[in-house]
Amino acid sequence: MNRKRVSNKRMQSLCGEIHPDDGVDPTEFFRKGRKKNTNHRKAQQLCHQVADTLSLVLNGEFGEELRDLRIVSVTPAPDASQLLVLVAPAVAGSAAEPQVVLARLAAAAGSLRSEVAWAITRRRAPKLLFQFVAQASTGEVEP
Repeated sequence: MNRKRVSNKRMQSLCGEIHPDDGVDPTEFFRKGRKKNTNHRKAQQLCHQVADTLSLVLNGEFGEELRDLRIVSVTPAPDASQLLVLVAPAVAGSAAEPQVVLARLAAAAGSLRSEVAWAITRRRAPKLLFQFVAQASTGEVEP
């Protein structure tokens, strides 16, 4: 007889009626349901550090071509090894073309990643994925 499975014949000899929870390991039965926590504190802390670093770097070192951008948010995509960076024009009425902005960010991605690596304390710097979003008139962000 397997340790995990208890035969029905043996269970019937020990009790009057068999219920669905009979024969279940008590450590499994009384274990609190563990939900997968998607709000990881360390990942959120890393995203905040990366957002601060990128906003400082974009406003200071890259001149006029990327200075008119602001960091909207940084989120793990799908985990902390890759980060999705949402950028928007700093001025709400700016007519920046998304293709031009993304091309400039792609050209500067190596420098931006090295600046992020210098600012954070990790063995490996996360890969940065950029997405341009347009600012709505109500203050909300539209992708």
